[in-house]
Amino acid sequence: MVMFQKVKSGFYSIKTLLIHGRFKSTKWDYKHHVVPPISSSSAYRLDSVKRGARGFEEFGADATEEIHHPPIYIYDRLGEPTRGMLEDNLAFAERGDCAVTFASGMAAIAAAVGVCAFSGDEIISHRVLYGSTYSLFKNWYPKMGLKLKLLDLKNPENLSKNLTKDTRVVYFETPSNPNMELIDILKICTIVKKHNKKASEDKKIRVIVDNTFATPFCQRPIEIGADIVVHSLTKNICGFGTEMGGAVITKNKYEKDLLNYRKDFGGVLSPKSAWSILVYGLSTLSIRLKKQESSAIEIARFLESHPKVEKVYYPGLSSFPQFGLAKSQMTDFDGNFAPGNMIYFILKGEPLKVRVSSRKIIDYIAKNSYTITLAVSLGQVKTLIENPSLMTHSTVPLEEQLKDGIDPGGIRLSVGLEEPEDLIKDLKHALDKV
Repeated sequence: MVMFQKVKSGFYSIKTLLIHGRFKSTKWDYKHHVVPPISSSSAYRLDSVKRGARGFEEFGADATEEIHHPPIYIYDRLGEPTRGMLEDNLAFAERGDCAVTFASGMAAIAAAVGVCAFSGDEIISHRVLYGSTYSLFKNWYPKMGLKLKLLDLKNPENLSKNLTKDTRVVYFETPSNPNMELIDILKICTIVKKHNKKASEDKKIRVIVDNTFATPFCQRPIEIGADIVVHSLTKNICGFGTEMGGAVITKNKYEKDLLNYRKDFGGVLSPKSAWSILVYGLSTLSIRLKKQESSAIEIARFLESHPKVEKVYYPGLSSFPQFGLAKSQMTDFDGNFAPGNMIYFILKGEPLKVRVSSRKIIDYIAKNSYTITLAVSLGQVKTLIENPSLMTHSTVPLEEQLKDGIDPGGIRLSVGLEEPEDLIKDLKHALDKV
């Protein structure tokens, strides 16, 4: 079913609205732009002390209070128009009430957890996490008095058995970075909703989903029941590898705390980065992901048939262990199956020996491949490859990696916009060298 949204002149598809946005922005008293304008001022002129006081008062106002005029901008760290327009469109894409953007994905994760959990509270997280998220949860949060449980949330019953009076956050990535494990968002949210019926407002649990791998094109967790979605905007939403950023998309009731968290802790997305993501990234997300998905399935099938490859994890393959969940949970704005552009594969052999083989393959690609680049980001127009065990997830101890399904020789591939036959050619050459 195609998703439509009504604007002044009628109903239009979500994909079209990502290009044109909300047409008339309430973030700026400026109505005739074709390309959204960019602001570049750290502070804003105020006509009077009264206007300045009113701006501070409205900044701290409850998000549910309607303000019938463009915002009074005071200082970039509080708010500014270009970032505000991006936030409107991100909230729209994820089907949330509001969005608050940050300088990086990690800053967004820290803010989302930071407004939900405090000293003495507990975070329950899926055991497989991006390396820096793992380090934040495991190394830093305990020093702040936050407790952590790492569970296998692929089985929702593990959550049911481990909820306590101190649990305030259930956090997970789906698909997980790097091994593409899926978490059943609906089942997790149903368990939490049942628990929350007996809890006071300040004791309720919030479900936070990192939707970076999927993007709102492939999956919208808030529609399924999540309270908060986080993104590294640096990845697929930016899409071109030019800007860093993060976002928290959620319900209106959390906006005030998120804005004040950003104001006090910093980590503000710059207007210049916001402008690029708004104008180039978000508007092309749908067309990029459709092309990348069509290439990813061809590449995944090639890898699956290769005699040197033990296993390929891609949600679009019928052999994917959670294929049924993928088909029901990962859908684009038109209701079509949207398995994304991320692939994780493992070579045949004993894990620590495979680590050597995978390093040879990646090194060969780094030196000889025209279409594939050795780099640790993802979601770009160029195809990127890395070894998570040695690179992005190196903060996770090796014994934990082995226990949690992060293979020491596992290879993560972020499929770009190159022609799939060219990417397959370079992968074949590399595999032949092992």
